[in-house]
Amino acid sequence: MLRFFILLISSLVLYSCTKDNLLTSKDAPIYIGVDTIHFDTVFTTAGSITQAFRIKNENRQRIRISAIRLAGGNTGVFRINVNGEPGPLVQSLDIDGGDSAHVFVNLQIPSNSSTLPFLVRDSISIQWNGQEKWIQLDAYGQNARYIRNGVISSPTTWDNALPYVILGPLVVEENTSLQITKGSRIFLHADASFLVKGSLQITGDTAKADRVVFTGDRLDAPYSGFPASWPGIIFTAASANSRIQYANFNNAYQAIVVEGPETSGNYKLELDQVQIDNAYDAGLLAINSSVFANNLLISNCGKNLQLAGGGKYTFQHCTIVALSNNLVAHKDPVAMISNAVMVNGQPVQAALQAIFRNCIFWGEGGTVDNEVVALKEGNLPYEVVVAAGIWKMSQPVQHILAEDMLTNENPQFELFEPATTTYNFRLKEGSPAIDKGRNLGVNIDLDGKNRPVGLPDFGAYEKQ
Repeated sequence: MLRFFILLISSLVLYSCTKDNLLTSKDAPIYIGVDTIHFDTVFTTAGSITQAFRIKNENRQRIRISAIRLAGGNTGVFRINVNGEPGPLVQSLDIDGGDSAHVFVNLQIPSNSSTLPFLVRDSISIQWNGQEKWIQLDAYGQNARYIRNGVISSPTTWDNALPYVILGPLVVEENTSLQITKGSRIFLHADASFLVKGSLQITGDTAKADRVVFTGDRLDAPYSGFPASWPGIIFTAASANSRIQYANFNNAYQAIVVEGPETSGNYKLELDQVQIDNAYDAGLLAINSSVFANNLLISNCGKNLQLAGGGKYTFQHCTIVALSNNLVAHKDPVAMISNAVMVNGQPVQAALQAIFRNCIFWGEGGTVDNEVVALKEGNLPYEVVVAAGIWKMSQPVQHILAEDMLTNENPQFELFEPATTTYNFRLKEGSPAIDKGRNLGVNIDLDGKNRPVGLPDFGAYEKQ
């Protein structure tokens, strides 16, 4: 027994000495977790996220990393930090057997004169025992115009020369207007509410590059696709005569909110060829207001369309659809319509007129039976008409006048773009929505393509 303990102690001492010994062999391997680090588009001067990789000593003995060096040194845009020690050069780093060192990488790109995204590169050299490995670094830089806590108090035009990055609230004051021209890109921070007290005029165009895009300013995966990345646009009760054409609103909390009735006799907000996608809460929320929409797509939002507290609304050739996914669960109807809102626990009512023609209301993968729900309080004027379209519904339908509706007939969307996981709500061949609509004089679809002279299709897209 004594001999056994002596052998055991000797073995432990020997093993400990082995781990403490410095391994200097040129053949000693180490594991490096990556060979390339790629950063998505980074706005100049704003800084990037931090990415990391590890260097693991796969040997039983201690190994010394003689140098971890950023090739661009202090003159480059990239920065490194190794186990808390900042670069651009970290020397004589010992890693115990089976242990790891962690290398953190980020960058900040200075602005330049380029209007287009530009590529920046660097590399990290890792040297040990006469060996060397390189990690390649690359990122696209994008110059931008930054607006922090902005106030627009006189007529202003934004163009597409450079993107706009909005930091903090932005307000369009009463009795003034903001015009945004085709191809403009607006990136909004998590605290960047967009408040319209005056008028907003957005004039995109049919080509994908000419559409105006609003989205969050986190462009790195996976955050670029997260809902609630920015608060949304609010048209206050004071706002009037706003129009949005060919624009996309992605990843907001509440993408578009419209408050209060129109006082000029027109609609407070007109939407033509507009896409609203992946809002955490409401895609479009209107409270006792007025909206006119042609070729509107509201997709995969927590509460796609909400019309509350009365108002005046016309929706033509709209697709309102929700498919449960990993980001937003489909547990609310895609359209919720009411002539009342709760104020201090009491319903406050207003007259309501909501007309839907040639529209599709659909949802899948959730817990919703009726995709259109209308609620009525009191005896004020009330009219909800859903005429010519497809909806997913369980009978009975209450407080809605339905005409020529196809019930529970799958509209057969394309669902995914080829080779991507992007949803595509255009119609497949053989869809029951094709050639079933009423002729409303709407001669183009959401893509800006012609609708036929004869019977058009239901929804925002015309099958070409």
